[in-house]
Amino acid sequence: MYTYDFRASGNPLRLYSGKNALEKLPDEVTRHRASRAFVICGRTVSRKTPLIANIRKLLGVNLAGVFDEIDKDTSFSSVMRATEAARAASADLVIGVGAGSVIQGARIVAILLAEKRPPEELITRYPEKGPAISAKLMEPKLPIINVLTAPTTAQNRAGSRMKEDESGRGMEFFDPKTRPAAIFWDSDALLTAPVSLIRTGAATIYCRCVMNLGGLAVNPLVEGNRLQAFRLAVGALPRLYDAADPAPRLELCAATLLQNREADDGGTQFERHWAGRVIYAFSTALFSVFPGVGQGEGTSAVSGTVLRQLGARDPEAMLRMARALDVWKEGVALDEAPFRVADALDAVLHSLGMPTRLSALGVERSELPRVIEHSLTNFNADPKREFVRERGLLANVLDAAW
Repeated sequence: MYTYDFRASGNPLRLYSGKNALEKLPDEVTRHRASRAFVICGRTVSRKTPLIANIRKLLGVNLAGVFDEIDKDTSFSSVMRATEAARAASADLVIGVGAGSVIQGARIVAILLAEKRPPEELITRYPEKGPAISAKLMEPKLPIINVLTAPTTAQNRAGSRMKEDESGRGMEFFDPKTRPAAIFWDSDALLTAPVSLIRTGAATIYCRCVMNLGGLAVNPLVEGNRLQAFRLAVGALPRLYDAADPAPRLELCAATLLQNREADDGGTQFERHWAGRVIYAFSTALFSVFPGVGQGEGTSAVSGTVLRQLGARDPEAMLRMARALDVWKEGVALDEAPFRVADALDAVLHSLGMPTRLSALGVERSELPRVIEHSLTNFNADPKREFVRERGLLANVLDAAW
């Protein structure tokens, strides 16, 4: 069941969780000898919640400025403006306050402040033939502190993605030096996010938990991460709708941290069966192509169809997932496993009020070829560029999800 030949590593960080956790923020800034902390966030957090005002009060003279216009897509233009604002403020520490888009934006700002080359030379390249190539980003980076307003796997990753304004192209950066020095799961900060946002994020987290349960030949540490992440996600889902209860949000924060820890513990950041890879690539592309579609909606709209269409490529992975979801009976033909997993997943997504077909997203079917093109340049899903030779198949699968 397990592989025992593996290497595990760790990234040092401090995690502050629970009620009044944010009160430790000044201590963390002082620990890094910073006196010009710079906050990066979105407009809603800044202008419709008390969170940034609270941070201003906590940091006092050690806060050099706030940029509050990072948008949902982490657009190139908003990130460049944030970088210039941080540079003008002589920032010596970056604080990302928000969820996935903002946290990724803060990392990219740290990269652009340090590296002396234009952004185009800093991103992952996709040659016509051969695997993707990540740029080497060698300059030291400012320390980063992340204050979460919603659970997100972006909280402690090394990779980041922003969206080119005109084309919608994803621009990917990878730099382990942008992993955070500290993360805050403050109860009040997490309660600033509306239930609708928490629900869509929870759908993504749950789907990824299910996909990762299909992993084969994992080591005991990775298996433990995956099982506990799944348990936490399952337990949180029914309790999301209480807008005054931070507990399920905190549990989902823990689930996403465990999902990311897989890579440190000798696994992969994304389980490498075809269905899981394609679901991630499609959902990220939908998020990029259609401004009104979140990654949670994109994930839920394609997951069932992708499992039914591609699950047979990895039958043992599908069997593990079916058993974990308790939808498997011994003696059933193995080729039934993808359909049972898909039906179970769709049922959970329906219970959350999430779409399970692309047609429910209100997008143009004629734009799906653009989604395919974006899906072909996704390092996390396809670092070896296997999707390029499967372009026709992927187009048929995406169309079937309509």
